Amino acid sequence: MPASARPATLGALKSALARGDYARRSVRDEVRDNLIVKLRRGDRLFPGVVGYDDTVIPQLVNAILAKHHFILLGLRGQAKTRLIRALVDLLDDAIPVVPGSEIHDDPLAPISAHGKAVVAAEGDDMPLEWRPREARYVEKLATPDTTIADLIGDIDPIKAAASGLQLGSELAMHFGLLPRANRGLFAINELPDLAGKVQVGLFNILQEGDVQIKGFPVRLPLDVMLVFTANPEDYTARGKIITPLKDRIGAEIRTHYLESRADAVAVTTQEAWVERGLRVDVPAYVREVVEEIAFQARTDRRVDRRSGVSQRLPISVLETVVSNAERRALVAGEGLVVPRVTDAYSALPSITGKIELEYEGELKGAHAVAKELIRNAVAQVFDGYFIDADVTPTVNWFENGGSVLLGDGLPASALVVEASKVPGLLDLASRAALPPGAPAPLVAAAVDFVLEGLYAQKRIGRTEAGGYVGTEPLRKPQTVRQAPAISLDEDDEPGGPPKKKRYYN
Repeated sequence: MPASARPATLGALKSALARGDYARRSVRDEVRDNLIVKLRRGDRLFPGVVGYDDTVIPQLVNAILAKHHFILLGLRGQAKTRLIRALVDLLDDAIPVVPGSEIHDDPLAPISAHGKAVVAAEGDDMPLEWRPREARYVEKLATPDTTIADLIGDIDPIKAAASGLQLGSELAMHFGLLPRANRGLFAINELPDLAGKVQVGLFNILQEGDVQIKGFPVRLPLDVMLVFTANPEDYTARGKIITPLKDRIGAEIRTHYLESRADAVAVTTQEAWVERGLRVDVPAYVREVVEEIAFQARTDRRVDRRSGVSQRLPISVLETVVSNAERRALVAGEGLVVPRVTDAYSALPSITGKIELEYEGELKGAHAVAKELIRNAVAQVFDGYFIDADVTPTVNWFENGGSVLLGDGLPASALVVEASKVPGLLDLASRAALPPGAPAPLVAAAVDFVLEGLYAQKRIGRTEAGGYVGTEPLRKPQTVRQAPAISLDEDDEPGGPPKKKRYYN
């Protein structure tokens, strides 16, 4: 309903209801009806969520159409919180409420003692408050110290004493988050972290649609839609969802990591902060390498798959990669910031802090594992650009003793000069989607990609100082020294007959 047409009093609201200009609906009916409108119009559902169009979103739509409370199960960084927050768009612009009501009573059918008293006292002249959709979403991060009082409410003895009320009076109650979410959406993140006795407190609202506070006969038939999130691997590590509560949740929807690199690049591009004071141009292959690091980590046996590898990893890595390129450009006085593939090694702190290692990975060390993930990612992306390229002239030049030293801080112009000494290197770099007349920073990044790709595929070598060389100089000569044969007599008795001899090397 447009703001200009909203009734200002209870009497006007009743008239709008009689004319059909206003309809009373439960929250789940409201969300369902607005979803149906969006589906008929062909609107994009859950904007900003990528890669779920054929998997998660259809299941979510089905749950809403069925008017179910639901839970999203998935590992960290799978857009669970973004999905549930996007449900706000399915609420009406605003709803009328009783002024001063803590639980946002419906003026046409108040359920709290305060709401009933105000309506009875003021009648049709009662002014209305209109509550916007953003205020109708309440979210709680579950923690082990969350209590029933936090969620449902408790008796407030100070309020009772100050007002001269009995402790059993509803007016002496302090409402928790759930009653305050009445006529809206209530979300609980990381549900297994709630203690079992607290989860029991959610039974009534899920099945009967009401809550009861303490042992006093206070019954509030709330109108609320509940949604939850959880990491399935946390059930044994930190807690579990008790069976009766799971039974009352209408739908259990599994989320997943993005299945294509293109979708992952789209998400990271959407979320990462790369727009800096200088002009920034991030090559497509750098974005792909950054994304492939996460893909490699999710399949690496040394990384704990139960913990998962969040989409936050490539977002943080890309931001650090751009920062390293920005630092280089500022020092060199370059006006264009172009990240290079090797800048990914500067983002090791953004990788090691976001992966949990298995025993084998712990033995090797987080930094060593992260470096291998970067190298494997570069090799994978390099194949996509140079699968049919002839790299023989360049590789042979290095094998015949050629070398180039390209440090992390080498300016783009100096790097291009060094690259021009290597046969075929600039021609290979031009295959990396370089536009005609590309500026030196873009050419330098492409050269860096070629050299690091050849190194990742073990066609050339790289020194600790950042120099690229042939593979032969890095191979230590392996010589096997043969120990002289030792003759051992098997004669146990002095002066006995000689027996066969065994020779050991």
